[in-house]
Amino acid sequence: MLPVASLPEPLTALVAELNRLPGIGPRSAERLALHLIQADTAIARRLADVLVKSRDKIIQCAECGGLAEKSPCSICANPARDERTVCVVERAVDILNVEKSGAFRGRYHVLGGKISPMNGVGPEELRVAQLEHRLANGAADEVIIALGTDVEGDATGHYLAKRLAKRGVKVTRIAHGLPAGSGLEFADELTLSQALEGRREMNAK
Repeated sequence: MLPVASLPEPLTALVAELNRLPGIGPRSAERLALHLIQADTAIARRLADVLVKSRDKIIQCAECGGLAEKSPCSICANPARDERTVCVVERAVDILNVEKSGAFRGRYHVLGGKISPMNGVGPEELRVAQLEHRLANGAADEVIIALGTDVEGDATGHYLAKRLAKRGVKVTRIAHGLPAGSGLEFADELTLSQALEGRREMNAK
């Protein structure tokens, strides 16, 4: 019986690392790895160089938690942004999705996740305390919850509404219109714009 052919070990290792990336399954990882290996050496080296430089240069904004080359980021440092409204999102990439809609000109705050007891994620693991610290100066009078429409997103939104109600700020949630159980990355610019414009105040009870 002939032995089953297998990929060389370096290529297998590359496939395994690519498979760790979100949204990349085993077959996709294999196709990407084969493409990179067979591509011109200069292309592979350029990709590796850009990846390392990006990882070294991109930092987390100390104010909003977004990704930037310096802190504060360009949004937090922009005096033209409306500091009276703060849009709370789950991940840094969600800021880009909201910005593309063109419907929001305030500030942002990245939570870094959602409350999920089954996964061991509580309020203490999120950037809730940092949000309260930002609100302590009294500049903001509205906090917009822009989280996904899944169970964890709803639970996190209600938790924030109760906790922030003590600070006297208005807490609103973007209107429904996002696909059920999904995040902001699945909404187009028009849907996000309409969801922001149609936001509703949350009940803190």
